[in-house]
Amino acid sequence: MIDRVLVVCEGNICRSPLACAMLARELPEIDFSSAGTHALVGEGADPQVLEMARERGVALEAHVATALTAAQVREADLILTMTKTQREQIEQAWPYVRGKVYRLSENDGIDVVDPYRRHRAAFELAFAQIEHGVAHWRGVLAGMAH
Repeated sequence: MIDRVLVVCEGNICRSPLACAMLARELPEIDFSSAGTHALVGEGADPQVLEMARERGVALEAHVATALTAAQVREADLILTMTKTQREQIEQAWPYVRGKVYRLSENDGIDVVDPYRRHRAAFELAFAQIEHGVAHWRGVLAGMAH
């Protein structure tokens, strides 16, 4: 049974807050949160992500970046990362979580591109990859939630 899902990226201002908000909108019965391995603590969502999310009806205005903590990792039933490297960092730091850490795009065998400080095309690509990953996990999690 999956009750708590932690979504992780690097800075916690682009990819993970977006994926987290999209998943939470789809599966309100599950507690979703996000964090960054190298979070820009206290920052809001990237303006480009805010704009693109707003265009798609996803609210990120209240997001504040937080750093990944041992407590978050321990309490999560599932951890979704944006990259293989992030997954490996988490598994190396907290070996007991092996088996509950996956990439958002694990099913596609790809990393979600990091759009931070890049052109809109990078944000569009990341957004499309996140939407695809969210669609996959929505199906998986819908069958696991109580």
